[in-house]
Amino acid sequence: MAAVAAISCAVLLLHLWFNNGYGYFRDEFDYISCGNHLAWGYVDQPPLIPFLARISILALGDSLRAVRFIPALASSLLVFQTALLAHELGGRTFAVLLSAVTIVIAPQYLSNGSLLGTNCLEPNLWMGCVWFAILAIRREDLRYWFWYGVVLGIGLEEVYDRCLRLLDRGGLAVYAGAARSSLPVVLAGWSSRAPGVFTESDLEYQPPLAVSGVDAEHQGGAPDVILPAGQYLLQQMLLIHPVAAPIWICGLVAFLISPGLKSYRLFGWSYLICYAVFFVLHGKNYYLAPIYPILLAGGAVTLGRRLIAPPIPGLNGRSRRSSLAAGQRRLFAPDYGASVEPGSFLVYVRSLPFRLPVMEYSHAQGPNCRNGTPTSSAGRDRRENGSGLAAARSGGTRDCGIFAQNYGQAGAIDFLGSRYGLPPALSGHQTWFLWGPRRYTGNCLIVLDDRREVLERLWWKVDYAGTSAANPYALEQQLPVFICAARNSAH
Repeated sequence: MAAVAAISCAVLLLHLWFNNGYGYFRDEFDYISCGNHLAWGYVDQPPLIPFLARISILALGDSLRAVRFIPALASSLLVFQTALLAHELGGRTFAVLLSAVTIVIAPQYLSNGSLLGTNCLEPNLWMGCVWFAILAIRREDLRYWFWYGVVLGIGLEEVYDRCLRLLDRGGLAVYAGAARSSLPVVLAGWSSRAPGVFTESDLEYQPPLAVSGVDAEHQGGAPDVILPAGQYLLQQMLLIHPVAAPIWICGLVAFLISPGLKSYRLFGWSYLICYAVFFVLHGKNYYLAPIYPILLAGGAVTLGRRLIAPPIPGLNGRSRRSSLAAGQRRLFAPDYGASVEPGSFLVYVRSLPFRLPVMEYSHAQGPNCRNGTPTSSAGRDRRENGSGLAAARSGGTRDCGIFAQNYGQAGAIDFLGSRYGLPPALSGHQTWFLWGPRRYTGNCLIVLDDRREVLERLWWKVDYAGTSAANPYALEQQLPVFICAARNSAH
């Protein structure tokens, strides 16, 4: 475990060193803006991530490394959590270290550690639940199920869509697996949402078990890419790393059929149920990522037992482990895009024998800068846009508000605009709708990313002010900017 602690610290230092290589991501602007308006919930998310973002900025500042300190810490903690799970399942040194290494090399977990978002804490919370479930089963102590419920409750404050609707379904799998093992289970209730929270379904109808509703709304209604069965499975292997795929598959099979892991059948059933739910409901490929650490731990434990016994003639246990470790050193090549500048990373991506997954149709127009999720806002060009908006505002009147079409644009104005004297953004998207007009009269409005013919039907006068800066690495760029005035405006 001392070696695992050293690996975990190395992962933290890796992220802290490289996490300023790319500009702010649009979701990060959203969390920061919501953190500046602390509440018990928002249109598209619970309060946990905005609250942590607020604490991190107050303590460390608003630099890229400061904003991304929490995901970096969570990524390094996941390494240690997975090794602990392997140890609790009966794994020895080889299994513990192998499970830690599989987390280090997984592209999805590397990506989680480089961006502030709900994805960064999901694996930690899921594995927190798994940890207490293992303790309850192994020590036959029902009190651990109470702590399972506490961690699950915290998870429900992290993300409505996946955590709320699928952790509960992961709980269903625990119910089912526990029933097969004749174990009494005290768990959080099965429900589509926690009582008393405000979700997007309160604003409009959502079909039951819809896992993509909020995410489609994030992109202004743009649907997610629907994957066929083979492609969905292939992308699961890519996200966790193709070399690690045999390990988690081994863990899944072992949880389902191995006599040595019979008490933990519920984890195998949990995966199968979660996989089926996400695939049938067309969830994004990374929605299943939080469950893989337990499968990797189980696979590492199973492989460790097989490598230690039975003996193979001419090759003792130490030699077998040394040979496997040598193969791992050749094959486990971490893919960490944030360690290189964007242009070089794009060259590398385009040289791969396969295309990185695109999870939303709206992402197809942008470069694959983050393992299939394009970086939608680079800090340099957003600052240039801020100076342009300041000039446009001075060309109108000082009481001109700024209207953005989506949370990414509005969040960038809120975060970067203050240094140019810009007011907070207005928008009808996500929680900005609840924040309202912010005392503006409506006589003058700067509008981003709209069409003149639409604006001319709403305003007395519409002037074209220019276009936002070009950025080859951004999803949104060269957006038109208009200054709109009402009839009684002084403009």
